[in-house]
Amino acid sequence: MRLSVFWLVCILLISSVTANAQIWQPAQGQIQVAIWPGAVPDAISASKAESLAFAEGHGGWAQVRDVSQPTMTVYAPKGENTGAAVVVFPGGGFKVLAMDLEGSEICDWLTSRGITCVLLKYRVPKGNHYWDEKCQCHVTPKIPRALQDAQRTIRLVRSKASELNIDAGKIGVIGFSAGGYLVAQTSNIFTLTYKPVDAIDKLSSRPDFAIALYPGHLCRAGGTLDRSIHVTKQTPPTFLLQAWNDPVDPVCNSTLYAQALDQAGVPAEVHLFAKGGHAFGLRDKEHPVSAWPTLVENWLKEIGVLPTPIP
Repeated sequence: MRLSVFWLVCILLISSVTANAQIWQPAQGQIQVAIWPGAVPDAISASKAESLAFAEGHGGWAQVRDVSQPTMTVYAPKGENTGAAVVVFPGGGFKVLAMDLEGSEICDWLTSRGITCVLLKYRVPKGNHYWDEKCQCHVTPKIPRALQDAQRTIRLVRSKASELNIDAGKIGVIGFSAGGYLVAQTSNIFTLTYKPVDAIDKLSSRPDFAIALYPGHLCRAGGTLDRSIHVTKQTPPTFLLQAWNDPVDPVCNSTLYAQALDQAGVPAEVHLFAKGGHAFGLRDKEHPVSAWPTLVENWLKEIGVLPTPIP
């Protein structure tokens, strides 16, 4: 299949940045492309070089640091194409990105179900609300660079619906931990958070469905929902899942958001498990929470994203 000029330009942009750096790369056969056609908006001056390290815990995971050139990698569906697409937001506290644990491994699952997967490598650190070790306090940056990248990616995928062989009305998002916060933001913030760069930015960044696992950053001081999240009837159908014993993001992140969804009349499915901890991805094999992929698949069938098998 011939690559369009757009994709060739994006690949060249990535190549120029990565030629002399050891950074995360997708598996052979997958193409990583820049999401911005030229200069990245609100770029961080004197940014550190992107790097890749392997962190301990959860069986080891690929930790991507200092991303200044955001990219997306498209994973084609395996078997029958359902026409649905999902943009994946890995977690990492807006400090790093868990690119395999909450990224490429999630794409392997989605594509096995006939869903096109788009893995976003968004800007970190400090691209969104984060915990600052120096001041021992939470900081909300004036420029939400991670949200800019998320909005742009959804618009970009929608603009390429025909090329990717997907339904422009079946583009969803899934996020983990900090990525779950991006799910809530993209589900409720539809106005541009950056200056438009081309005609693609005229398209909607609203996802058609949303999935957030052990989301963070939503439950603020005093047990209140983040004031920047204004849930309305325009918020897409949402799936939430978290463990009560999550030691990183308390379960109020899910319960407060679920309550707001309910009050706005937004269809939502919520699952809370006794055990599972945090950042389990697809790797938990010891607790009932490991059944979450099946729960998501059943929900996607119920809302009409995936086909329901004929009895």
